[in-house]
Amino acid sequence: MHHQTRLFLGITLLTVPTIVYGGLTLLGVVTGGSAGLPGPSSLTAAQAALYRAGHAHAGVLLLLSLILQMALEHSTLSPELRLAARIAAPAAAVLLSGGFFGLAHLPALSVLLYLGALLVIFATVTTGVGLLRQAP
Repeated sequence: MHHQTRLFLGITLLTVPTIVYGGLTLLGVVTGGSAGLPGPSSLTAAQAALYRAGHAHAGVLLLLSLILQMALEHSTLSPELRLAARIAAPAAAVLLSGGFFGLAHLPALSVLLYLGALLVIFATVTTGVGLLRQAP
């Protein structure tokens, strides 16, 4: 396994406890504090839904990021493009899920959703092309 792959996999795995903590806090919010960790209890239904969406996207996109890191190891991309996709994958998870959390309180933060979505598209399409291209 290449050094970059190992580095990005390790860093990405170290962020998993933040998702677990967020899930426990979310559980506290939706159960009114009867389960999970105490969280802000004055959320509207829309805010709670955005928190759920942010948490779900964080977990799914983090898993996708781990898969993309391994796939990039076998791609025929240039080192620069491979590094850009390696960075974009976990950044997309942070920005997109953060956009949901931010949108729950400040509509202007919806820009994070779109930036995260663009990074997901870039990372997945770039990795896919790199895997399908013939090696020189």
